Amino acid sequence: MSGHSKWATIKHKKGAADAKRGKIFSKLAKEMTVVAKQGGGDPGNNPTLRTLIAKGKSVNMPNDNIERAIKKGTGELAADVLEEITYEGYAGGGVGLVVKVLTDNKNRAAAEVRNVFKKNNSDFATLGSVSRNFERKGTIMIPSQGVSEDQVMEVALGAGADDMVTEEGGYTVTCQPSSYSAVCEALEKAGIAFDQENSRVGLVPVALTAVNDIAIARSVNKFIAALEDLDDIQDVFTNMDVPDAISDALDAE
Repeated sequence: MSGHSKWATIKHKKGAADAKRGKIFSKLAKEMTVVAKQGGGDPGNNPTLRTLIAKGKSVNMPNDNIERAIKKGTGELAADVLEEITYEGYAGGGVGLVVKVLTDNKNRAAAEVRNVFKKNNSDFATLGSVSRNFERKGTIMIPSQGVSEDQVMEVALGAGADDMVTEEGGYTVTCQPSSYSAVCEALEKAGIAFDQENSRVGLVPVALTAVNDIAIARSVNKFIAALEDLDDIQDVFTNMDVPDAISDALDAE
């Protein structure tokens, strides 16, 4: 769910994430396998893999799982061929959804994703019709405790970040995907802690769709949760924007 504050969004997702730790491990493992296949299994020479390993450790992913995923990518262990697929569509209130899938069976994945769309009175949109309203960006979430806005800005912008927004609870740094690893490493070297689990390279909406009806916001969240519950789903991106009051009310449910 996307509200006025990305930090409110993180708070909303934390409980669900804690309840689905196994799925998080599985999704990270798939990503590590693909990244290791593309850029090699040495995190010292593969910054994207290094970032994923750090994210895995931040959610207490076992080292055995990490090593196995990397070895599958490098060919040291047998692995299924994984395909990356994107589906697009609309939820209630005209909210756009971009669904990223990583699967070893595209027919199964398509059927499962389509079934969730149909149960939520939607269907796939033409590829590009929704995603054209998003741009690929790195987003780094930094809690505000113990670090000032000026400190974060100096380090992040000096490492190649594009922008920084200060919100209640923390700072949101954005950058080009190619600069993501460099910005993360600069923050680490400066002793500035950031939220590994919720920082990533992904799709950021160029324009938001306002939802002021709690029933619609609830139905969109239910739609997204059903998609995220599928094993082949890696990410669901949305451009929904709700007022803080609605966000807080949904958190309380």
